[in-house]
Parts: sequence; C-alpha cells; structure tokens
Amino acid sequence: MLIEYIIPRMDFSAAGKASTDMKRRLTQLGLPVALIKRIAIAMYEAEMNVAIHGDGGKAEVEILEDCISTRFTDKGPGIADIELAMQEGFSTASEEIRNMGFGAGMGLPNMKRNADELIIQSEPGRGTTVIMRFKLQTGEL
Repeated sequence: MLIEYIIPRMDFSAAGKASTDMKRRLTQLGLPVALIKRIAIAMYEAEMNVAIHGDGGKAEVEILEDCISTRFTDKGPGIADIELAMQEGFSTASEEIRNMGFGAGMGLPNMKRNADELIIQSEPGRGTTVIMRFKLQTGEL
C-alpha cells in the first residue's frame, strides 16, 4: 500500500498532517505503540524540514510486509553539507522560523535516532530526498 501526501511550503497548519494520518493508520493496523511513536516523530521532523527548508514537496509512505518505508522529496536549495546538518543544534532556519519555535537543529538527528535506516540524497540547487525505513518484526502486520 502506497500513500502520498503533499507538503506545502511554509504552511504550518498542513505540515504534520502526514505523520498524524500515518499514526492513525498504523494504530488501526495494530502495530506496537513504540514503533508508531518512532515513525510519527521521524515523519513530523521530515515534514517540517520539507515545509521550511525545501520549499514544499511530498511524502510517500509504503507499508510493506517487513517495514514501513517513507520517502520525502523537495525541490528546495538542497543540503550543502549533510555531515554538518546531522549535528544536533545545527540549523539554517531563519530568525523568523526560530521565533515561531521551529528550526532548533534537531530534525535530521531525530530522524536518524528514530529510523532503522536513514538515507539522505541531496545536491545543492537540486533538492533533497530523505528515505527512512522502520523494520517490522515478524507477524506485526
């Protein structure tokens, strides 16, 4: 099953809807609460990054037998230094975004902490793709 979500640029009322919807769907499937929480946290962080830094984009979530796979894509400015961006507290968010309570530099570290697999593909000027996978134990689906 593949589910797609549009993530509008700088629309903070819409960013977070994909993670909220997936939390509901995965709860209905009876997945463990701890796993659902990890997925929701990582997805929310990715959504916010797409909305804030990526000029909007989309999320795709695929529910497979052995994992939940997510792909977030945007056409934003890309990430110049992924290693630096992975450091807790590093942020390129504007002062305006920080004053709104976002941009603390925990997005990518939180994604890494919660996903079983994190792949970041980015090229300056060409956008970013973030893939996260969350392993399922046998019989969870």
